[in-house]
Amino acid sequence: MNGVTTLVGQGLYMAVAAVAGLALARVLRTDNTLGCLIAGVLAGLLLPVIDFDTGIRADNLQQLVFFVILPVLIFEAAWRIEPEVLKRWLGPILLLATLGVVITALLTGVLLYYGIGHPGFPWAAAFLTGATLAATDPVAVIKRLRQTDAGEELLTLVEGESLFNDAAAIVLFSLVLGMASHSVMEGAAVTGEPLAGFGAVALYFAVIFLGGLALGLVCGLVTAIVVLFLRSAGAGLVTLVLSAFGTFYLAEHVAHVSGILAVMICAIVARTCLREQESTYLADAAPTWEWLALLFSALIFVIMGLVITPVMFTEYWLAMLIAIAAAVGARALAIFLVAPLSGFVGPPIPKPWRVLLSWGGLRGVIALALVLSLPTELPYWYVVQSMVFGVVLFSLLLQGTTSSFLIRKMAEADAAVKAKAQE
Repeated sequence: MNGVTTLVGQGLYMAVAAVAGLALARVLRTDNTLGCLIAGVLAGLLLPVIDFDTGIRADNLQQLVFFVILPVLIFEAAWRIEPEVLKRWLGPILLLATLGVVITALLTGVLLYYGIGHPGFPWAAAFLTGATLAATDPVAVIKRLRQTDAGEELLTLVEGESLFNDAAAIVLFSLVLGMASHSVMEGAAVTGEPLAGFGAVALYFAVIFLGGLALGLVCGLVTAIVVLFLRSAGAGLVTLVLSAFGTFYLAEHVAHVSGILAVMICAIVARTCLREQESTYLADAAPTWEWLALLFSALIFVIMGLVITPVMFTEYWLAMLIAIAAAVGARALAIFLVAPLSGFVGPPIPKPWRVLLSWGGLRGVIALALVLSLPTELPYWYVVQSMVFGVVLFSLLLQGTTSSFLIRKMAEADAAVKAKAQE
């Protein structure tokens, strides 16, 4: 009983810190993520004063992050996308989320490996960091796009690309993490040898990716059938929440495919099938997922604040700067290489949108969730975590705050084009 009481107390402490972060963000008039990060740092400083243990350890975060937090965040993001508009932009989105993610991860890994150039930072560490930083979270950009009344087409492209991007990046991360862990067990963690053959990697990626798609489709259809059968607002919401966790569990523990991808497809299929019920007993679905996602994303940044240390900035500041340059450069290059191909699979992506996709590809919740799940058995886990933290801070402090200027300029350019066309 004492253990349960302690666990409840630890959860309440982090939840209170998350609410304090949201309040702090309102006072400072900044994004919720930055407010929660500051609250996490302050909560960490308070721990010795009140003699309290949060229970957070580097080696116990993986289960919390992957099996509790990520399913909710992915399901909420997928539920929010309009199916009809998504169908129109599905080709370009999949192109960016597959080929674009692979290019971003590979370029980031190569730049990091040669940029750091240390025997303790092997290819496995470089590509693991690259896969982690390939995941984007343009929450701040989307918020500003909505404030400027951007069209649903651009919003869907940005949100959809980020969502499918996250799923592909997580699959890639799991693949590289498995290979890195195997190399550690084989005693080859610091040999500096490149990762395994391309054929095996491509086959594994395809099986995990396509398996997640298939399972998500089945779970989405089952979820819709159950909701239609129950015909109850409360029971429908319970079914949706259970489907998020249940789909992830089935994918990871039973089918051994991508749980995140399965959850994403489950949400999209379920909403598509239940779109006629969104004005009846699923009217509260969107606000329910909104507050759940707000809570869990706030908790992620509170945890980041709790585990961040000054040592990261004193010992690994150069590695952070290299990671920032590599992540931003690789993302921009990947977008401008892949975006011109979008016309072959769907609507062409306008050039101003490509700039927004490049600079607005912030690293946030998903990148943090992945790096916080790294096993401490990897000798370089702390270096990777430090670099990802540095990139996330750069995204929050610079990319997020300057995106308003970019969006405003893009809106002015679009207005000028429309005015010229009407003359």
